[in-house]
Amino acid sequence: MEAWIQLHLATLLAALALPQFGLSTLFIIAFVSATLLPLGSEPAVIGLVQLNPALFWPAIGVATLGNTLGGALTWWMGFGAERAYEHLAHKPVQNRALAWLRRFGPKACLLSWLPVVGDPLCAVAGWLQMPFWPCVGYMAAGKLLRYITMTAAFFWALQFWPRG
Repeated sequence: MEAWIQLHLATLLAALALPQFGLSTLFIIAFVSATLLPLGSEPAVIGLVQLNPALFWPAIGVATLGNTLGGALTWWMGFGAERAYEHLAHKPVQNRALAWLRRFGPKACLLSWLPVVGDPLCAVAGWLQMPFWPCVGYMAAGKLLRYITMTAAFFWALQFWPRG
């Protein structure tokens, strides 16, 4: 299993290093990682920028766009799931978490960058039929700040890493 992971990681890094595939590969990884599939896009952003530092801002932009569009897809999946549930169950779901999210409204999507809860948060926003465009705007802002912060922090910390 470890050899399989190393092989695929090497293949991914090789694809990211190619100028014709780097940003498009990053877009796909960022898009898929914003769905409910367990995947993180930060290593791909950091890997691409480490291989080509001139792509810092384009990588941040492409990752933010891909991750935001993936979050928007997750919103639509939540919207569809809610409609299907109510059609089959003939009653709305009520609980404290949904009430808390309703109280914050689309602004809650600012937390869509959080690990574990961020992607389901987008689905629940769709489930609650929160306004789509404000939700997408807050998703984009949160994801942009995450990519800038994590990538810059990684390269800042790298300065202090002992070279051997």
